[in-house]
Amino acid sequence: MSNNIGGFESTHESACISHWHDPESDEFVITDGNGAYIYDEDGNEYLDLISSLYCTNAGHSNQHIIDACNAQLQAVPYVSSSQGNDSRTALADKLATVAPESFTDVVFSVSGSEANELAVQFARKAKDAPKVLTRWRSYHGSTYGAGALTGEPGTRNAVESHATATGAVKFLPPVAHNSPFDADSPEELGEKAASHVEYVIRNEGPDSIAALLIEPVAGSSGGYPAPPGYFERLRELCDMYDIFLIADEVITGFGRCGEMFGIQTENVEPDMITFAKGVTSGYAPLAGVIMSDTVGEHVREGTNLGQTFAGHPVACAAGLAAVEEYEDHLIDDVQKRAPVLERELRSLEEKHDVITDVRGRGFLWTIVVENPRTGEPFVDSVTETDVENPVHAVVDHAKEHGVLLTTGRPEYQLMLCPPFCIDEDEIRTAVETLDSAFEDVFR
Repeated sequence: MSNNIGGFESTHESACISHWHDPESDEFVITDGNGAYIYDEDGNEYLDLISSLYCTNAGHSNQHIIDACNAQLQAVPYVSSSQGNDSRTALADKLATVAPESFTDVVFSVSGSEANELAVQFARKAKDAPKVLTRWRSYHGSTYGAGALTGEPGTRNAVESHATATGAVKFLPPVAHNSPFDADSPEELGEKAASHVEYVIRNEGPDSIAALLIEPVAGSSGGYPAPPGYFERLRELCDMYDIFLIADEVITGFGRCGEMFGIQTENVEPDMITFAKGVTSGYAPLAGVIMSDTVGEHVREGTNLGQTFAGHPVACAAGLAAVEEYEDHLIDDVQKRAPVLERELRSLEEKHDVITDVRGRGFLWTIVVENPRTGEPFVDSVTETDVENPVHAVVDHAKEHGVLLTTGRPEYQLMLCPPFCIDEDEIRTAVETLDSAFEDVFR
């Protein structure tokens, strides 16, 4: 179909090019949302099992957040990020209150990528050191700085195809399934994985390392929590070698793992927490860094860094309302219903031999799909780019039957990340649809 845009005759239906654009895929136009559901332009209903993009923790129609945005628009729609604003101040103070006890300061940004870059810049300046440690199969963003921190090769290779950012060093992940470490128990895995991190620190030179950046529970790269003792050991190593520990909570933050922040499920206090996505439940773009007083003192000495839309008043109003909703009832809802989600997924694993692992925490879960005869993925999306992937067929089947989910990175995993307002019947409906999808694809 042709479309006349500004006098230019285009052969495309729309001038808009989406992110992660795939010219072979069918465009999916979403026009409405309510609670745990979204609706396309034809009125079809879908249970949103991925919170759109791990964002809409409070669901798609939370009136408290909507009212807060409207009230801020009526008061003042924009205030420069270099000036004070009551909504901005209120949210910063609230975040410092709900974060671990030592956290005192907040700097806002716009996206999770930029939040991670800010945290790294703060760490490098404070420590006067260039390097940041991140794990293989991590995802920290897709801008140049954050893309270098990312351990997932698809994103990093795309970002670094013409230029690279320096100072990113990788270590192996503490994953239990197909682990690179020979361990007989989760505790041994945690110890060996942490000892490997110390090996990397000592071989890179501790004085050259500013920070270790890690997701408390892996996000889009596989939803796996760390083994017992791992984070406690990382904290000890960072203290021993004078390195900042940064928790990337872009996905795990704001109740996703059953506490306000995912790192609180590990009983460890980092030096910085980066956040985005769930802070406003996706109702407006907002991100930032929450810092301990030690880091905050360095930042308060002055910075030349800034963004036009960092700490946008409407986004901050949305964030304050969202955090109030999380505290009031939504995190409690996750804690009540997460055992139901886990139980249903475990029963699915028992039924289908192609499901070789189910892992996660709270409302962040992954289903690993592999060939049971070989113990390997049916398709490894990192090395095989033009092969039909049956995991995509599971996603397609689920969508056709009204349930939205997505693949992880690499794409032999399915990600499940529902809104907190989902109820037990909807959880069971979603898993029944997944059951049907596996029956259909792997019969």
